[in-house]
Amino acid sequence: MPQSVTAGPAAGTTPDPPSPVRRSMPWVAAAVALAASLAAGLLSDAPTMWGLLPIALYAFLSLAGMNLLAVTGIAVASAVLVALPPLDETVDVLDGSLTDTVTIIGLIIVLGAAVGEVLRVTGVADCLVRNILRVTEGRGTTALMYGMMCACLVLVAGLGTLAGALAIAAPLLVPVAARAGFTRSATAVTMFLGGCAGLALAPFAGANVAIMKAADTGYLTYVLVGAGPLAVLSLLLAAVVVPWVQRRSAGQGDFYRPDELTKDADGDGPAEGAEAVRTRHATWVFVTVLVLTVFYAALTKASTTFPLIALPLMAVCTATAARLSPLRALKAFLAGARSLLPMFLLFWLLAVLFGFIDLLQPYDVVLETYGPGLRGMSALPFALTVAALGWVGVPGATAAQVVLISEVFGSLGTSLGITPAAWVIILLWASKADTYGPLPNANMVGAMGLARARRLPYLLWTGWALLIPACALYTILLIVLL
Repeated sequence: MPQSVTAGPAAGTTPDPPSPVRRSMPWVAAAVALAASLAAGLLSDAPTMWGLLPIALYAFLSLAGMNLLAVTGIAVASAVLVALPPLDETVDVLDGSLTDTVTIIGLIIVLGAAVGEVLRVTGVADCLVRNILRVTEGRGTTALMYGMMCACLVLVAGLGTLAGALAIAAPLLVPVAARAGFTRSATAVTMFLGGCAGLALAPFAGANVAIMKAADTGYLTYVLVGAGPLAVLSLLLAAVVVPWVQRRSAGQGDFYRPDELTKDADGDGPAEGAEAVRTRHATWVFVTVLVLTVFYAALTKASTTFPLIALPLMAVCTATAARLSPLRALKAFLAGARSLLPMFLLFWLLAVLFGFIDLLQPYDVVLETYGPGLRGMSALPFALTVAALGWVGVPGATAAQVVLISEVFGSLGTSLGITPAAWVIILLWASKADTYGPLPNANMVGAMGLARARRLPYLLWTGWALLIPACALYTILLIVLL
């Protein structure tokens, strides 16, 4: 499934492209940093704090807007130049990276996209949305609002991707919302809140798997202290925010056009027939397999590799129930996987990067030099500081951000007494906070574009309205846990 959605003209005008000088600045900085890396490699030996240079370079270039795959490649080059490892150590790092947890997370992301494409081709994703909307039919606008939110939540949680799931749901939800008198902005806010709650709960989303692995905890703990409170807060907040947006935007005439009210998307679904029966059967099979695999993972605290079995199993069971031919199912699976192969390469390069950094042992130097003073630091300020890094997150890869934060701060946090449950909150907020603000982001623009909305401030106000109570809630939970 695609990981980003272009909002189109409705999202606003295209900004002016950066000047050639501004575009070249990150590359100049990268060249200077690589030269400094070589000098450090020639003048120092491990353990050395120069091993932090590739991470600093990674953070700077990613925040400067450079392509994340290129950033990671440059950071790997920097680490190699600082380490200047012999051939046998280089081979060991490359060999170990193939089975590293970071690489496995990248593979999980690819498999999630593959399953999403199978759900799209079989019509299961469409059927899920229609069935949820049917439950709320005729029960009023509030019930419909929660039906739309739940449709987005379930689809995003099942697929593990926000943009891809909303792209499937939007063609069904928009005509329903338009018929009920929802404004464009209220529809966008509803989809955004529901989708983001689903992304936090998604059991096999790459970022969430990375959080559970880094915190060394299972899905049940992850939901109880981390994703669950955020999802509940989103559902409660919608009862206040969506009606407020509806009133304000209705006064501005932000309604859908008449031609957008005539589409048959009222939840009746496709015509009855053998194909419709197979689709419903496949939908129940998918939901059953998903629930069973999540239950098993929560009960047994399954390892990071479990999604490598669960995701293909869901795809095979769903395709079989839908009576999709093996060739067509394989084509759909490979098409979905192919769309995110660059993401797999990114995570493999991250595993290589951390492998070379481990040779330099910079964290050992940090703990030896500053350890006595840092160990006297209170755990709560440390936890809040690390969680706040989400406000300047790594663009485009929340799972990579989780891995990076865990590598940099994990050992220090453990020495300060940060518990696994507290790590769940820290890493969840560090990776999810920038989804809600304080600045516009791709998730906001994507939801707005799919809902055909035009007023970004409503999405921003919604994000801010969630940020404030969520920060307070997680701070209270950290105080209790620490």
